[in-house]
Formats: sequence, structure tokens, C-alpha cells
Amino acid sequence: MNLARLQVIAETEHSALAELVLEENGAEAVTVLDVGEELTVEPAPGQTPSFGVSRVVGQFSPETDTAPIEHALREAIGDPHVTVASEILPEADWVEAWRAYQKPRRFGDDLWVAPTDAELSAEAGPSATVIRLDPGLAFGTGSHPTTALCLAWLAGADLAGQRVLDYGCGSGILAIAAAKLGAHTVVAVDNDPKALTATRDNAAANGVAEVVETPALDAVPEPAYDIVLANILAAPLIDLAPTLIAQLAPGGWLVLSGLLSRHVDDVQNAYADWLSFEPPIYEGDWAALAGRRR
Repeated sequence: MNLARLQVIAETEHSALAELVLEENGAEAVTVLDVGEELTVEPAPGQTPSFGVSRVVGQFSPETDTAPIEHALREAIGDPHVTVASEILPEADWVEAWRAYQKPRRFGDDLWVAPTDAELSAEAGPSATVIRLDPGLAFGTGSHPTTALCLAWLAGADLAGQRVLDYGCGSGILAIAAAKLGAHTVVAVDNDPKALTATRDNAAANGVAEVVETPALDAVPEPAYDIVLANILAAPLIDLAPTLIAQLAPGGWLVLSGLLSRHVDDVQNAYADWLSFEPPIYEGDWAALAGRRR
């Protein structure tokens, strides 16, 4: 398997907008760095950069056509405010950079995400819930603020015996977290077959393969899920409102992430007829919403 990565690199003062454009165009991982720093990987939760000019790096499969991505960046941000380039980063370089940078991270009281061979600190007691993930076909390790916000919510929820749907599962990190935190059934779906493969592999590696189901997107088992997770982007979250609500049991929780702070009102309005929302939670320019079905 070729694990080299094509990188599209935008240098701009508008880092969150560049992140959004790269994600909308299928980036498997997004990095935000000070323009003077060397390439590493995603920033850790609570460390969202606030640089004047940032280098925003989107990682894609090597065969990706960069022209429409570069055009979308210039269109969204404006030529005077962004410079765009692309390059291939060999497998050894990006995997080793990822391993060197990624450290075990804690969410809530005792949920941890760590690379496969990383040692946990003494803070992680014997009762810690640990998810082991390495970069793979569908990148998603909890480092991006949108994923971190969802993991923090899950870490504080009572999942014992719950039925959970992870809509847009990526690497499966949220589905695996729900399973390891006590959910009875977890269904993970995505429109990308590579994401389902990654989720199955990661669930098996974390000992929850029997709990995490990965059906096709059009074959989700019967609704009435207690918790529905959707870490996507604002526009599809708005479009998917009827679909996601149809999967949610009365009294159930819908957790929405992947939206910029300026999109919070629009997303809330799309669900206002069904949900009572808690106050939004923020990390940098990103936000997550949790609402309970009335």
C-alpha cells in the first residue's frame, strides 16, 4: 500500500477558512502551523494556533488533482490573501513526522487517544479508557478541534447501554470511543468505502469489533438511536437535518461538529424544530453543538 501523501499548502492569515476549504475538498488530514515552522501534523486539543500568517496543509492521496483545490482556496480567501503550493511527501517522512509529534492525549477525566506504540503517562490510571490509532486510509486521530470537541462530549456522557450512530465515521475514532465507553451498539457509516475499512480495522485493533457495525450508508439499521454523532461540515449538516433527526430517538442526543463558529446559528436554526440545544462549545474558530430531541 502506498502511504505517500500529496500535500496542498496554503499560507494565509485566514487559517480556519483554509482548513474548511481543504476539508470540503476531501483532505484526509489538515495541519495548521506557524509559517516559519517545519511540517508536522495536526495540532493537539487546546493548542489551536493563533498565528498572524499560518501554513495550512491538507493531506490527500497521491493521485488527487490539485487544480480544483487550489482554485477553491484562491476563490474563498482571495489571491492577495493566500499563496498555494503542492508537493508529494514520501511515506517515511510523513509517518515518522506523525509519530514524532503525536503524544497521548486525554479527553475529559480519563479517555485517552494514543499511537499504537506510545506509552501513557502516569496520569492515565488503571481505569483509563484508551484508544490506539495510527495514521491510515482515513485519517482521524482526535487532534483536529472538531474531533476533539466530540471526544470531550463523549467522555462526559453516560453511554452505558446506549445505541449510538456515528454518521460520517472517518477513521472510526468516535464510534470506537463510544464502544469503549460502554455503548451497547454502535453503527458507523460513511460515504467513503475507505473510511469503513479503516473503521473496521481500528475497531478490531481496539477490541470492539463486535460492538461497532459498519453497514452501507443506505443500509443503516432501524432508527431510534440514543446518540447520533455527526462530525462533518456546516453545509451538509444543514442539508442532513431531516435524515439525522429521523435516526434519533425522543430524548436522544444529537452532537454536531465540523462547523466554524460563524455557522453555529445557521446550523442551530436548521434543527430548531426538533432539538433543545446546550450552549455551543468552542475551540479556536471551530464549534460543536449538542442538542436533545424534544
